[in-house]
Amino acid sequence: MSGNWKDLTDNVNFMANNLTSQIRQIAVVSTAVAQGNLSKKITVDAQGEILELKDTMNTMVDQLSAFAAEVTRVAREVGTEGRLGGQARVPGVSGVWKDLTDNVNSMANNFTYQVRNIAQVTTAVANGDLTRKIDVDAQGEILQLKSTMNTMVDQLSSFASEVTRVAREVGSEGQLGGQARVEGVEGTWKRLTESVNELAGNLTTQVRAIAEVTSAVARGDLTRSITVEAPGELAQLKDNINTMVSTLRQTTKTNQEQDWLKSNLARISRLMQGHRDLMEVARLIMSELTPLVSAGHGACYLYDGGRLNLIAGYGIQPGSSPKPCFELGEGIIGQAALEAKQIILENVPADSITIETGLSRSHPAQIVVLPILFENKVLGVLEMASFTQFSQVHVAFLTQLVETIGVTINTIMANSRTEALLTESQRLAIELQERSDELQRQQEELRRSNAELEDKAALLAKQNRAIEIQNFQIEQARRTLEERAEQLAVSSRYKSEFLANMSHELRTPLNSLLVLAKLLTENAEGNLTPQQVEFARTIHDAGSALLQLINDILDLSKVEAGRMDIHPQAMSLAALVEYMEATFAPLARDKGLSFTVDVDPSVPGDVSSDEQRLQQVLRNLLSNAVKFTHQGEVRLEVTRAPGDVPYVDEKLQGAQEMLAFKVVDTGIGIAPDKLEVIFEQFRQADGTTSRKYGGTGLGLSICREIARLLGGEIHVQSTPGAGSTFTLYLPPSYSGPLAASDGGAITSLAASDGHEVDVPELHIKEILPEIPLPTDPPMAQLAPIPDGHVHDWQGDDPLSGAKILIVDDDIRNVFALTSVLERHGSTVVYAENGREGIEQLERNEDVALVLMDIMMPEMDGWATTSAIRKMPQFADLPIIALTAKVMRGDREKSIASGASDYVPKPVDVDRLLERLRGWLMRGRNVGTERTRGVPAPEPRDSQEA
Repeated sequence: MSGNWKDLTDNVNFMANNLTSQIRQIAVVSTAVAQGNLSKKITVDAQGEILELKDTMNTMVDQLSAFAAEVTRVAREVGTEGRLGGQARVPGVSGVWKDLTDNVNSMANNFTYQVRNIAQVTTAVANGDLTRKIDVDAQGEILQLKSTMNTMVDQLSSFASEVTRVAREVGSEGQLGGQARVEGVEGTWKRLTESVNELAGNLTTQVRAIAEVTSAVARGDLTRSITVEAPGELAQLKDNINTMVSTLRQTTKTNQEQDWLKSNLARISRLMQGHRDLMEVARLIMSELTPLVSAGHGACYLYDGGRLNLIAGYGIQPGSSPKPCFELGEGIIGQAALEAKQIILENVPADSITIETGLSRSHPAQIVVLPILFENKVLGVLEMASFTQFSQVHVAFLTQLVETIGVTINTIMANSRTEALLTESQRLAIELQERSDELQRQQEELRRSNAELEDKAALLAKQNRAIEIQNFQIEQARRTLEERAEQLAVSSRYKSEFLANMSHELRTPLNSLLVLAKLLTENAEGNLTPQQVEFARTIHDAGSALLQLINDILDLSKVEAGRMDIHPQAMSLAALVEYMEATFAPLARDKGLSFTVDVDPSVPGDVSSDEQRLQQVLRNLLSNAVKFTHQGEVRLEVTRAPGDVPYVDEKLQGAQEMLAFKVVDTGIGIAPDKLEVIFEQFRQADGTTSRKYGGTGLGLSICREIARLLGGEIHVQSTPGAGSTFTLYLPPSYSGPLAASDGGAITSLAASDGHEVDVPELHIKEILPEIPLPTDPPMAQLAPIPDGHVHDWQGDDPLSGAKILIVDDDIRNVFALTSVLERHGSTVVYAENGREGIEQLERNEDVALVLMDIMMPEMDGWATTSAIRKMPQFADLPIIALTAKVMRGDREKSIASGASDYVPKPVDVDRLLERLRGWLMRGRNVGTERTRGVPAPEPRDSQEA
């Protein structure tokens, strides 16, 4: 063909080739895309719509390639490399490809959040933080994983909490018996929980077993031992404690046996002392020794005349008595004496010896035969038979005792021989004396003749030496008087110091006795019977009487040594009379007596004297009057003294202004010949030291001396059976003591019938001499406190809640005072010496008051008080000095060292409580004033009270 057909054919073929080439390349690219190969593109030339298709196909391939690369990258980073948070970024996509890209990114994002939340929770669990949980939204298997992880965290938290609780209770707080309870755990956690519970259970069982045994040991029960199973170090501890208990048990038993052995050796040795009869000593040994070693039969043989003779027995039956004598080497008795050795017979045949009682007949199980020796010389043999085996301690006791018996028997035998020799010596001495008397009579005549010549020769020499001897004697007497005066002064000082020390040693235990007896008589808890309360009251009265005796002896010694000081001051006579009436009216009523006080209107209202000493004298006189008056009345009269009183002291003769304190009673009276001796020490009206009415015999002697020191005298008038009148004459103004050596005691007779009666003497129930209270504390004035009566505090008790420090080296006083203070709500801390007291104050700066003992070792109360006052924080702390050594100057020295107050022992509980309340109230007021800016009051004058 040619022409148009040829061109048409060529064009058709060209078109077909182009279409074929383009379609085939499009197909190849489409096939590659379908097969996932995005590396191919359409490269054939094209035009028109085919070109648009080519560009569209190539653009699609580029977009699919970019999409595939991004998705592959995200999948690789998230799924393979674990790099969470990746996102696919394909620009220009839309439709399904954009949705697919968004879905892939959403999947990667959700997976990232879920995995990161799980990772955070697992990391917190790994770090021990069990408070975190997976809270991201999840579905499917991720939701199951989330639930599983959260459940695991809950179980681990519960497990950790329970294990921690058990560990704290058992290991830290010591609360044994705790168990961990974790619900729902399985596998390792369950086994771990069971292991912890088993550990706690084992520790509880083991520790409680150890605690039970150690508590039993602390109570003295040594029969217990640890039986619980324990491994390792606890097993060693168990074995050590069991070994310790066993050792303690054995040691205790050994000590008890040794105590028994030594005490009984000493007791029987004491029983044997002083006896001079061998038979009596042998019977004493058998009666004491045989039951002591649990023997039922015994015999004692004494070696005399070459044989052992029976001298005493125990449980010997008529008809079956032991053999009365043995030769040396004969039988076991003779063999033991021959060898000087102890013999013990075991498994004694039943038919050999019988021990009988009224109800039974038995055979001994063991016989002990012991020789009695002294310096290897046999003095006798001791035989004992027992139903049981003798213990080792019994055998040791018998072995040691026979040595003591040997010494005693030898001593008795030696004394017997000595007495026989002494008798013979006395007989020979009498014969020799008779012959000597004859010779003396013959020589006497020669001596008389020689004496006449010697007297004449010596007369001249004696006359010459007489003047020299007299001069020497005068000089010697002068020196002797000077030495005796010096010795008397030293003796007086020694006596005062001795009495002071004895006062301290007696008052210290007496303080705790009186305080505790006082607490028992009050019976605050109500758990004592009336009889027990009466016992306690009797103890308190006996202690008070002992205290009064101590005070009397000290007062007497002070007077004799010239050391009793008088402190005159203005005093109200009305207050003195009221005090006497309040004190003795109840005593008189108890005895059914009438008691009155009459004061003459002309008597001045105020006098100048020592109130304490005047009270002491009047208390003595009134107490004697009440004690020796069985019916009638006792009367105290205060008047002006008449002008015709026959005073003994020259200073009072002619005195016009004198007061008379008359104590009148209707009692038993005093015999006229005994009126002069009643003022002597330790004397009764019958001239002896008998004590029909009790007392020490010092009261009137002390009253006489105190009256002299006050510048007055005591006169007495008495009629036996009708009564007595003791009159104390005093000047209204103190002008010094009298010089009379007998104190001005004078007696006069009203009537007499010759009957002898006992003399009234001092016996009062005052526990302590009156010491005025401090004036600074805001407290009520104290009235006399009758016996057995306690003042109840009205309102808020300052003692309640107050912390009080007691510094005392005597633990008995600490216990007594603590018992009193704690009963009133106080908190008590104590120290046994001054240094510990300062340390206690530094540890307890809230202490409100200090009770300071003076006589303490290492650092006494004065030094301790001075040291405390140097500490600024305790400058105003109330410190009350307590001492049982009440000597002159002690109070002033205590106040000068910084003490706030001074109280002697034994303390009066009621008055001590009043003083404590006063000082505590004062301390509160000082604290309040300081808070308001008011200056604290100045310390009290050291001379107060």
